[in-house]
Amino acid sequence: MNAPVTRRNAVLGITVAATSLAASSILRAQTAGRVVVVGGGFGGAACARALKRIDAKLQVTLIEPNKTFTSCPFSNEVIAGLREIEAQQFGYDKLAAEGITVVAQAATAIDAQKRSVTATDGTAFGYDRLVLSPGIDFHFEALPGYDDAASEKMPHAWKAGAQTLLLRRQLEAMTDGGTVAIAVPANPSRCPPALYERASLIAHYLKANKPRSKVLILDAKDGFSQQRLFEKAWKELYGDMIERVALSQGGRVTSIDPTTRTIVTEFGNYTPDVANVIPPQRAGRIAGIAGAADATGWCPIDPVTFESKLAPNIHVIGDACLGGGIPKSASAASAQGKACAAAIVNLFAGRAPEAPRLTGVCYNTVAPGYGFSLAGNYQPRGDIFAEVEGGATSPVDAPRELRAREAAEAERWFQTITADTFG
Repeated sequence: MNAPVTRRNAVLGITVAATSLAASSILRAQTAGRVVVVGGGFGGAACARALKRIDAKLQVTLIEPNKTFTSCPFSNEVIAGLREIEAQQFGYDKLAAEGITVVAQAATAIDAQKRSVTATDGTAFGYDRLVLSPGIDFHFEALPGYDDAASEKMPHAWKAGAQTLLLRRQLEAMTDGGTVAIAVPANPSRCPPALYERASLIAHYLKANKPRSKVLILDAKDGFSQQRLFEKAWKELYGDMIERVALSQGGRVTSIDPTTRTIVTEFGNYTPDVANVIPPQRAGRIAGIAGAADATGWCPIDPVTFESKLAPNIHVIGDACLGGGIPKSASAASAQGKACAAAIVNLFAGRAPEAPRLTGVCYNTVAPGYGFSLAGNYQPRGDIFAEVEGGATSPVDAPRELRAREAAEAERWFQTITADTFG
């Protein structure tokens, strides 16, 4: 029988079948292996914490260059002036207190044969199993004219932190009557619905502060997740303030000219007052260094163990992996981290890992007190994760009371997943 999707199991990420991976058989594991986790986001931190909690004897090292993690979920509210960046920031003290060795450096090299990770200062960390959770990097070559320098004029804000605040400042400085353009890449990308949540919350800011302005979405896709829910909300809340140009209408961005802040599409050029350019993406750079990324730029895995199909004894979780139907989202990364930890403990103990059943949930807030969600259950099928029965999505024709409850539910989800991962 399929477990229903609830807020609690969506946050914890593992429903009935995967929970059995952490049962008494795992708790009796006797092998004290060495596991290095690279990347301290929702996936990597959850994996490191789960490894240590399942088997306290494991030597777990987390390598992450940032001493403070800045969360992408809810960062759209920072852009729209609805919360401050400090509400998005979390440290690793609680993980260190649980016996995890936290190394505040970047991983710069991986020797798969020697099973060693080298950090920025040259220190080498040996491992029996390596977990990569590097998130995404930008595929700048796929968008001519756009690079790190261009992002200082036309921010992506798709990695939360300084870019988030830069985009916010640009919105605040824009005169009333201006246009904010958002360049949306094709899939796969990190949390695709969040792009349309961003458009919504920017429209909310403009409606309250600069009501003659508009939001222009230049989209490399014809359709997108929860499209009917977004479009209904836009019409209800923002009238004609948001305009979307789809792929078939010439919306795909082909190049950027940062000197003139020009966005070039297949059928025309745009020079908005504020340009939010989200470029195509691929797995974080360290995945390529490890030999775990294929020609697509992403990492193929065994969905039962999350082990790389290209690099032995290396597991890949979160946004970087080719997960099939499971979304690139915080809740999915957290679920994968915990299931990967359980699989690794089983492998150390000489037991066959069980197929996980994961839950991913995506909340979108389109205005204060107006939210909706999409949740799904996923299991291995062949070489990927496939969605199985038991998911749920918000009804399109729901009363505002339900939208308000879901907005509050989104905030509770964020508080729960951040506490579960970092608190």
